[in-house]
Order: sequence, then structure tokens, then C-alpha cells
Amino acid sequence: MDEFMKAAIEEAKLSLSEGGIPIGAVLERGGKIIARGHNKRVQENDPLMHAEIDCLRNAGRIGRYSACTLYSTLMPCYLCAGAVVQFNIPKVVVGESENFTGAKEFLKEHGVFITDLDLSECKTMMSDFIENNPDLWNEDIGVL
Repeated sequence: MDEFMKAAIEEAKLSLSEGGIPIGAVLERGGKIIARGHNKRVQENDPLMHAEIDCLRNAGRIGRYSACTLYSTLMPCYLCAGAVVQFNIPKVVVGESENFTGAKEFLKEHGVFITDLDLSECKTMMSDFIENNPDLWNEDIGVL
């Protein structure tokens, strides 16, 4: 596992330690982390504060995203995939997509290259959270 996914996992664990949903994201460009973020929907009472959105907000106005790769511990949902497409981020690396398939096909249809690392650490962290917090998880993915 590379340093970028390790950093995304650190972000997911940070969210969990704050009482949030354990999803983390990192934006990489030129072999360097330029932004990090984690899901803060619970912590900030903000339904849009998904990990990938938090990461992009933390990056600020960087101009072109075409040389960036977004790392996320979980396959992005349609909200976050829309941001990836909007900003022309060409590559997304995910820790897993077993617990949530998200907007995988949408991303592919829009020319985004996806690498699914299928990491047991990401799968276990997410499945444990879903099992222990089904209502919170369903709220996060819009199944009420």
C-alpha cells in the first residue's frame, strides 16, 4: 500500500475517532499530498461534508486538477463523483468498493480511471461501522 492510501486511511480513522463515518480521502499531485479530508457529516452537521468534498475544499483553488489523483478509502458516491468529473480529476484510487459500489459506473462513463485496491483494512473498518451504525450509514448514503 502506498503512502497516499495510508494517509487516506489515517483520515478515515480520524473521522471515526471524532464520532463520524470512517471515510478518508487524499488528493495527490506530482507525488505529493496536496490535501487531505475525511467525512464530517456528523461532526459538522453538514450533509455535504463527505471525505472527498472535504479534501477538495482543503485543497483550495489549485487551478487545474488534470495532474491529480484522488484517493478514497471507499468508492465515491454520486455527489463526490460529480466533483471528480467537474474538476476533471482523471484517476481515482479506492480502498474498497465491496461495502458500497457508489458511482463506479458513472465515473467510468465519464472517462475516470479507477483502481480498486480491495483492501481488507478498508473493508473491515467500513463493514464494522455499518453493522454498528446502520441508521447513520443509511442516512449518509441517502437511504432513509
